[in-house]
Amino acid sequence: MKKILLTVVLGVAVSAVGQSTAAPAQGQPAAAPAAQASTPAAAPAGQAAAPVIKDPAEYNAYVAAYQQQDANARISGLEAFLTQYPNSVMKNQALEILMGTYQQANNMKKTMDTATKLVTSDSCNVRGLALLAYFDRVLAQSAAANDPNAKQEVTDGKKYGQQGLDCLDKATDPEILKMKPQMTGIFNAAIGIACLQDKDYACATTSLRGAVDANPADFSVVYPLALAYWPDPKTPTTPENSRNAIWYASRASAVAPAQAQAQVEKYAKSLYRRFHGDEDGWPDFLAKAKAGTAAPSAADLTTMIPPPPTPADQAHKMVQETTPDKMDFATWEFVFSNGSKEDQDLVWNAIKGKAVQMNGTIISTTPTEFSIAGSSDDIDAKKADITLQFADKVPVKLIPKDGASFDFRGEPASYTPNPFMMVMEKGVILKAAAPAAPAKAPVHKKPAAQ
Repeated sequence: MKKILLTVVLGVAVSAVGQSTAAPAQGQPAAAPAAQASTPAAAPAGQAAAPVIKDPAEYNAYVAAYQQQDANARISGLEAFLTQYPNSVMKNQALEILMGTYQQANNMKKTMDTATKLVTSDSCNVRGLALLAYFDRVLAQSAAANDPNAKQEVTDGKKYGQQGLDCLDKATDPEILKMKPQMTGIFNAAIGIACLQDKDYACATTSLRGAVDANPADFSVVYPLALAYWPDPKTPTTPENSRNAIWYASRASAVAPAQAQAQVEKYAKSLYRRFHGDEDGWPDFLAKAKAGTAAPSAADLTTMIPPPPTPADQAHKMVQETTPDKMDFATWEFVFSNGSKEDQDLVWNAIKGKAVQMNGTIISTTPTEFSIAGSSDDIDAKKADITLQFADKVPVKLIPKDGASFDFRGEPASYTPNPFMMVMEKGVILKAAAPAAPAKAPVHKKPAAQ
């Protein structure tokens, strides 16, 4: 993909230096590397007249340099020409040919150095801008975490990207216009990656979406677009952004390097499960994402990834799948806090007044009443969700210390949904309380609400 993009960036310049262009006559317009030379009188409207070399020595030096077929000889000739004639009318054309020749020679440093000189001399040379935007973005993305150059590279990439987009809007060169979609993608990619690193997610999604539309098989922009749509999966985002993140993460798994495909697919699946609530429909969705290139419409994505189940939906599913007497305490708590009145009543009528034996962690005590955390989440939060009441005072020597884990029995008598609290009567301590053991988590974990 990198090779393809560089061919797009330098395509015209590279093809120009690879041709045996006839030398211009002295005192006539010199051949330009990016477009066929023409006389001033023949120049189309909106196009600048080709420059004319009037000095015979300058003319001969330029022609001798750009007609070299060997890349190293052409580089030497053009470098010498630019040193000898730094203010030549052919300076920009010479720099553009030199940039393309260095690229042919696989000398990235010299290619970028020459591109920098070119855009300094010609601020709207979109070939040079595209090359700089591309290379700075790729270097920043591939840099090590502690690379001191990465921040400057991503900043420079964004600068050249924005400059390139501005210049493309004013471009009239037919060859540039042919490459406008691909170059727009290159410039948007540089801007999008910079915005993503700056946590400007609105900018990142807009720019990276343009880059992906231009290069749908480029993993280096497809995967960042997924991250831009849903930067932190632990923090909910909009349903539209969630669906787009899932789609582009799934697409990224199809175009990722072979060694990364399984890991990216696992990540995409985790997003799907977090948003949708389960894995129903995942294999079919993944197959469609891998087969497609353009993202479906928002309406189609909504159909492909239905809205996530509400907490009430989840509670109803729990009631359908498990009888109340087989539920653990955390599931009761979830149903009583989130379920419909019908589902709450169904569970409550099945357990009310029935002796329940379970384990909990002491939050606080009185001789006749213990405040207990019964679910794992509430234990972690040191928050009571059970009030265990005793018919008689508990002997002082049997009262457990705060934070102790112990087994007990009680009969559910009432509950309040939010904040949740269940009152159990006829409390019985089943065995002596064990010392507090913070590292040991109980088995009763509340289901995660969507």
